[in-house]
Amino acid sequence: MDLELSEEQRMFRDMVHAFAQKELVPRARHTDEAAEFNAEAVKKMGPLGLLGLNVPEEYGGAGVDAVSAALAIEQIGWGCGSMGLTIAAHNGLGCAPIALFGSEEQKQKWLPLLATGRGRLGALALTEPGAGSDLTGGVRVFAERRGRGSPSGDDEWIIHGEKMWCTNASIAETIVTLCRTDKSGGSHSLSMFIVPADTPGLHIGPAEKKMGVRGSPTHAITYDDVRVPAANLLGTEGRGLQQALQTLDGGRISIGALCLGLAQAAFEEACKYAKERQTFGVPIAAHQAIQWMIADAATQIDAARLLLYRAAWLKANERPFSREAAMAKLFASETAERVCFNAIQIHGSFGYSAEYPVERIYRDQRLMTIGEGTSEILRLVIARSVLKMH
Repeated sequence: MDLELSEEQRMFRDMVHAFAQKELVPRARHTDEAAEFNAEAVKKMGPLGLLGLNVPEEYGGAGVDAVSAALAIEQIGWGCGSMGLTIAAHNGLGCAPIALFGSEEQKQKWLPLLATGRGRLGALALTEPGAGSDLTGGVRVFAERRGRGSPSGDDEWIIHGEKMWCTNASIAETIVTLCRTDKSGGSHSLSMFIVPADTPGLHIGPAEKKMGVRGSPTHAITYDDVRVPAANLLGTEGRGLQQALQTLDGGRISIGALCLGLAQAAFEEACKYAKERQTFGVPIAAHQAIQWMIADAATQIDAARLLLYRAAWLKANERPFSREAAMAKLFASETAERVCFNAIQIHGSFGYSAEYPVERIYRDQRLMTIGEGTSEILRLVIARSVLKMH
């Protein structure tokens, strides 16, 4: 389904699909079972522009439109859920805040490293032990300004506290970190900082042992009086919450695209198996119960794709897209849950075996109704937007 894509967009999608088929699919099972980051594939992504989807060309990025970026994440997720999450987080959460809010100096310093593969990947640290959905009141990581206006040039911020569930932390060049900079609280008490991953005092914990997307490393982080120059403040002091929410809006399109890729992969495996497996003398695809599951999956995937690329089109055309991104991510993630569940059902007992891809894909997609806004939070976002209009 091309959704009126341009020739350039179709060619880009097909190129990424071919890359995923060659470099990701053959290693997807090993990546999961060994919980091993596929560094070799990532090295090959830089020259293809896949590490700088949101980064303008003048900073070494691909500078593609939001629809093309979503097409790429969908195809990477189709090939390997772990790699899909890693690259979605790198582009949408690690690079995007610097591209959106960074000074010219910050963009020149960091984006070429992140977008070309010459450096490592990007990460975003938002979540804390007591702060997930509630960023306004829950963030406890604190950054204190020292030496403001000092003639010695020692103007810096000192960060201390703990973050959790930081995707890419151990493979990151930079970790953009949301901190409290004003203890009085409120929506203007938070700021974002670019923290190089090798900064003294920054301690990255062991990789979390997860149900799925095991090849995408996720970590707790401790900031033990981490010192960063005042120049590493991202944008304006006190605008961190607004920056984080804007970043998450774009990130929801990326995660929705990843959901589409996972659902499409499971759907294709289910169709293939249904035509091969025989019961009562005919392929199970001939049975109405199986046909209904396949029909529902095809319909739901198409509907999710339409919602997702509407949101991406709005973003590409610089129109408001927050509600549409929330709708798309909500529907795509819940579609992936249903499609992958039924793909296992179609496989029967074989679907429960790690010998078949649907077992892994089901575990990979289970995160998607939680990360980048839980389904419950997204319903609040959507409802509040709708109620303002009526």
